Amino acid sequence: CGEYRSRLESEIEIIQKMGFSGYFLVVADFINYAKSSGIPVGPGRGSAAGSLAAYALGITEIDPIPYNLIFERFLNPERVSMPDIDIDFCGEGRDEVIRYVTEKYGADKVAQIGTFGTMSAKAVVKDVGRVMGIPYADVDRVTKLIPSFRGKVFSIDKAIESVSELKKLIDDSPALKEMIELAKPLEDMVRHSSTHAAGIVIANEPLADHIPLCKGSRNEIVTQFDMNSIEELGFVKFDFLGLKTLTVINKALELIKENHGNGEEFKLDINKIPLDDPDVYALLSSGRTRGIFQIESSGMKELMINLQPTGFEDIIAVLALYRPGPLDSGMVDEYIERKHGKRNVQYPLPELQDILRDTYGLFVYQERIMSIASVVADYSLGEADLLRRAMGKKKPEEMKAQRDRFLEGAKQKGIKDKKAKEIFDAMEKFAEYSFNKSHSAAYALITYQTAYLKTHYPAEFMAALMSVEASNTDKVISSITECKQMGIPVLAPDVNESLAGFTASNGTIRFGLAAIKNVGEGTVEAIIKARRENGKFNSIFDFCERVEARKLNRRTFESLVKSGAFDSFDVGRATLTESLDTLLTYTSLKQKSSVEGQHSLFAMNDSVSLPRLSDTDEWDEKAMLRHEMDVLGFYVTSHPMLKYASEISKSAVNTDTETLAELKEKRDVSVAGIVRSLTVKHTKSGSGIFGNMVLEDLKGSVEIVIFNDLLRKSLPLLEDKVEPVIVKGVLEPGED
Repeated sequence: CGEYRSRLESEIEIIQKMGFSGYFLVVADFINYAKSSGIPVGPGRGSAAGSLAAYALGITEIDPIPYNLIFERFLNPERVSMPDIDIDFCGEGRDEVIRYVTEKYGADKVAQIGTFGTMSAKAVVKDVGRVMGIPYADVDRVTKLIPSFRGKVFSIDKAIESVSELKKLIDDSPALKEMIELAKPLEDMVRHSSTHAAGIVIANEPLADHIPLCKGSRNEIVTQFDMNSIEELGFVKFDFLGLKTLTVINKALELIKENHGNGEEFKLDINKIPLDDPDVYALLSSGRTRGIFQIESSGMKELMINLQPTGFEDIIAVLALYRPGPLDSGMVDEYIERKHGKRNVQYPLPELQDILRDTYGLFVYQERIMSIASVVADYSLGEADLLRRAMGKKKPEEMKAQRDRFLEGAKQKGIKDKKAKEIFDAMEKFAEYSFNKSHSAAYALITYQTAYLKTHYPAEFMAALMSVEASNTDKVISSITECKQMGIPVLAPDVNESLAGFTASNGTIRFGLAAIKNVGEGTVEAIIKARRENGKFNSIFDFCERVEARKLNRRTFESLVKSGAFDSFDVGRATLTESLDTLLTYTSLKQKSSVEGQHSLFAMNDSVSLPRLSDTDEWDEKAMLRHEMDVLGFYVTSHPMLKYASEISKSAVNTDTETLAELKEKRDVSVAGIVRSLTVKHTKSGSGIFGNMVLEDLKGSVEIVIFNDLLRKSLPLLEDKVEPVIVKGVLEPGED
């Protein structure tokens, strides 16, 4: 208790001295508004998670003391700068929080911040090529040869210097040479303005008196200055970020309450779950991390399998380590080997054991560098933060001054000069790779929460995930596959069970009615309303009698049939399809008779007799799956790939679509899948043809381009769309 009081008093004193009390209270106010309004808020983001005051005010949800998070990493009394608290909100509630602050502080004092998009080498070449009328295929060849590294596109000059093939292509074409010369001066120029994804400015006087404003694409008020200019003018900006995972967690909790709760008594407080659940760590160690925050990629899965995490500190470390620097330096492998006792854990000084124990002697976090400077050289934590920044910037004069200060401080504490130099050199080396532990800890909490839900409520979690990702076909395909691997049946829509979106019940997941092509919102509402008012439908005829006829046209009815939404009536899909006209006529006559019966003493409601359905052979599996794909966009009853899984595993296939999406280099690949779509076009000259094909496997899909003779020869096979094919070709990673 004394440690908490002392820490809190110290933080409050610094906040008050720096004049930031109002800032903290404003942030706490709109966060508490969001929470009281049922809008999910993230547990923290960035260095603010290191503040006990922020935790006490409800701004963050992670106690900084057990994890040795440092307040001065967030707010340094020796370097006066504005605090920066970024907040994650559920994407569905973010606009409501913006509306709240706008109403509270005044529409003339709140605005979203503008941003300006610039032209990278690829973008400027495309624009100039289009204006010059150069064929798209030629421009596309140039842009595909411009490399990018870790998300940053090379400049035109650097690309030409680095890629001999690009240089030759340009040198051999006067038109392309002219295009490049015109493009160079335009590179990195502003191309367009837009609204920043997160930035909000709140002022205590009308913004228009100081900042030019405009209206954005959604009629929102936007500053015509960017974020840096806003801050330079002395205005306070806030980042309101929308985080999809918070929406997933919220939807999962709603489904859990519905399925496991007892009225209002049941409530799972996601912020109070135990962080030492062995079943959660077993799931993470298995690599089955689809949908788990921050650790979905194949690289992360492999890391988790190798690491075998056993505690929350392991998750924090993984989020800090899985970045280019630590991966390239071998630091990740060393962490794993030290954890499993394959390498000795050594500490520079016995006094540093408590600081570095959680990371097995490695300098993983920026906060640990600050703590070491404090212990070894008697730095204040504010001074230590300045040292951390200096090590990151690597300015020679500043580093010399810091080295001298560190060595002198160590000398005063009785540490030998040689050992002090070794420690400083190690800190300087690892400062390049070390990461903000406060941010890792806050995000690790979301990682753990999603893993906890997937471990203990797998059907509800996966249903929530699929609902949020419903517009991303590849992710839904991957989720369906994972559900089947987890033993969770994914069922077709059902007019007696489905709601609009994905739902979970009794350990199964069911598609929602809104997922069916040609079934609009009005039809979904009409079906659910009829069910709510008079119970489930007991037959196809009962459905026809009770759902508003004007909500059921032929296309809607046919799509419901093909999706399997009437399967619970034990009437075959082919039979219902052949009987569509009969059923629509019955629907119209029966409901018209019912209306007349309400206005006439003699009209008989049973005067319309039940029709006879067509007698026809049922579809085979191939036809049924093709129809499911047509109206749902997914295979639900089964997947054509499953039947051939054994043969494919023995073939020359060397990758899958999920792995392809993560590859960044051009290479020969071989992949198996089902043709999801195929569009055949003629070349500009008219002499050739090419096909744009989307190939789907159990993990997602990939776009493939096929040309001329190969396409002509393969068309009959590709147009089947239900039998798997193996495609060998050259991977060209996209700009994304």
